[in-house]
Amino acid sequence: QVQLVESGGGLVQAGGSLRLSCAASGRTFSGYTMGWFRQAPGNRREFVAGISASGFDTSYADSAKGRFTISRDNATNTIFLHMNSLKLEDTAVYYCAIRLRGVGIMSVDRRDYGYWGQGTQVTVSS
Repeated sequence: QVQLVESGGGLVQAGGSLRLSCAASGRTFSGYTMGWFRQAPGNRREFVAGISASGFDTSYADSAKGRFTISRDNATNTIFLHMNSLKLEDTAVYYCAIRLRGVGIMSVDRRDYGYWGQGTQVTVSS
């Protein structure tokens, strides 16, 4: 059974940092693009960052550029999201997912992704 488990969320003050992890099990995902999304209350789930199967190509939402870094360790089937300079508006539940459809190296469309984890809450306080 395919499973993604996110961890690393928590409460942090504005300007602080967190590192999120997403551990995949049930199959190897080294050949797949993977992504981080987030969803704040009342908002749609939005793309945050994506990383290609090789790890050489990454993509970020404008809100994440310069502050967040996505990485992956294919040996352990894990992806990470390093978040720096956190802002109040980064508060959300963060999800990882595997890209299952679409063309091109990267996709920001959540409909191209599947096997969503349960999410990890990130709360940024002032």
